[in-house]
Amino acid sequence: MRHEVRFSGFGGQGIILSAVILGRAAVMYDNKHAVQTQVYGPEARGGASMSAVIIDDEPILFPKVTNPDIFVIMSQEGFEKYGSDAPASAVMVLDSSLVHSRPDCRYYEIAATREAKQTLGKDIVANIVMLGALVRSTGIVSVAALEKAILDSVPKGTEALNTKAMKKGIELAEAVMKNGEKKV
Repeated sequence: MRHEVRFSGFGGQGIILSAVILGRAAVMYDNKHAVQTQVYGPEARGGASMSAVIIDDEPILFPKVTNPDIFVIMSQEGFEKYGSDAPASAVMVLDSSLVHSRPDCRYYEIAATREAKQTLGKDIVANIVMLGALVRSTGIVSVAALEKAILDSVPKGTEALNTKAMKKGIELAEAVMKNGEKKV
């Protein structure tokens, strides 16, 4: 099954790394095809940034995301620039710590930045919290594949922190899904 995923936030949040990790999980550990693209430049630090991944069971012939069906949004500016046009059929995982608008599609509110800062002591792993929530809420790749891809991608010495961040994201998504807080 084909999925087009758009990640957005502000520069420095690990938006591009998140897409790379998701693509790596799909290709290296879930036996799928993936293509990752990114947009950065003057917005690389502070402004809206975006990266995208196409994941498919079949070879991917065109690398550009044209109809995203899954959105991961980590900042208000990222929402306004790259998420406000999400179609009603899409699914969005948004960082409720930093995104105040709500889409017209199904969405999951995950307080990733707040939890990363308060529970894990480092807001720099908020993107990994979001990846855990994304995988739990959509099943786009397996949890085992995501964990392996994270461990392949993060700096040495941060593996335990990043694993905790992924598990925190899974836990937050499960709580949202269990409590019926999933918005439709």
